[in-house]
Amino acid sequence: MPDHRPAFLIDVDGTLVDTNYLHVVAWWRAFQDIGEDVAMSRIHPLIGMGSDQLVHRLLGRDSEEASDAHSRHYEPFKNDIKAFPKAAELLTVLARRGARVVLATSSDEEDLERLREAVDAEDAIDDAVSKGDVDHSKPSPDIFGAALEKFDLDPSRTLVVGDTGWDVEAAGKLDLPVVCVLTGGSTREHLEEMGAVAVYEDVAELLDQLDQSPLSKLLDG
Repeated sequence: MPDHRPAFLIDVDGTLVDTNYLHVVAWWRAFQDIGEDVAMSRIHPLIGMGSDQLVHRLLGRDSEEASDAHSRHYEPFKNDIKAFPKAAELLTVLARRGARVVLATSSDEEDLERLREAVDAEDAIDDAVSKGDVDHSKPSPDIFGAALEKFDLDPSRTLVVGDTGWDVEAAGKLDLPVVCVLTGGSTREHLEEMGAVAVYEDVAELLDQLDQSPLSKLLDG
């Protein structure tokens, strides 16, 4: 039986933690390693989609070698991962107001664990879905669909919080509304054109304006 409490499916990279540009550098170095000269300006817009799709989009083919190189170059950055200001506070407030807080990411389980450590809001997080829970990564809707199914969430009482057009596209395939932040590097215009119902500078601004945001309609509904 569906859980009718409000639920928020929250992306992690670029939304709660400042990692998108670290991924850009790691991918740039990875492509250099395999003899591919791919400009960072081409890589950044694809951050947020699954790594398999990112590689295919940029190279026109799959490359496990590139993905492995990305993991190798990203590893040293894990010590530098920082949560955005008020990220933990936002999750805590949502949980205290009766919402289910579920992290939804295309990262693998190992990376998700490190990201959760950076956010440091375990008491507020109900659970999470990650790369290993689905067959297809964003912009496929599988990540969000898996969360709805796994945790018996009511789609009419669920909202996504993300930072890229890939989040908006994936959620839109399930008719889930999306609130976005700009900390992943996407522009306000792009996110609004993709269909975000609201866009904030960062999670701190979202928290400060929570009672006027689309999230409040679910919290108070």
